[in-house]
Amino acid sequence: MPTSYPQLYFPILVQAVIAIAVAGGLIAGSYFLGKKVRNRAKDMPYECGMQPQGTARERFSVKFYLVGMLFILFDIEAVFLYPWAVVYRELKMFAFVEMLLFIVLVLAGFFYIWKKGALDWSREETTVQGGSETRKAA
Repeated sequence: MPTSYPQLYFPILVQAVIAIAVAGGLIAGSYFLGKKVRNRAKDMPYECGMQPQGTARERFSVKFYLVGMLFILFDIEAVFLYPWAVVYRELKMFAFVEMLLFIVLVLAGFFYIWKKGALDWSREETTVQGGSETRKAA
């Protein structure tokens, strides 16, 4: 059993040094042993095996951000449900009312996103560019 701080933290230091050495060795090995062929195809951005279209400055639909908000809402709900479930029996009715209020607020955000149409990706969306109106699939 370790009796001093150096003895206690020595295994952690050894593990950190080994991890850094392995990571550095793998990076150095790939740098020195790997092929360095540069061509136009390798320098293009990779987009899921498809040819890139347009520029990187395209505007995203608001639906993209609303779906992102939806995921954040449910992640936050999941984070708060676990500690609540652990202490539920100790807090009794107070915990039930507080979590009921929390779930109502989360569902309000969910219904807001639903009403905005963020979950309906099949609807057409109208965009106005240069005074002319164009329709594109969402």
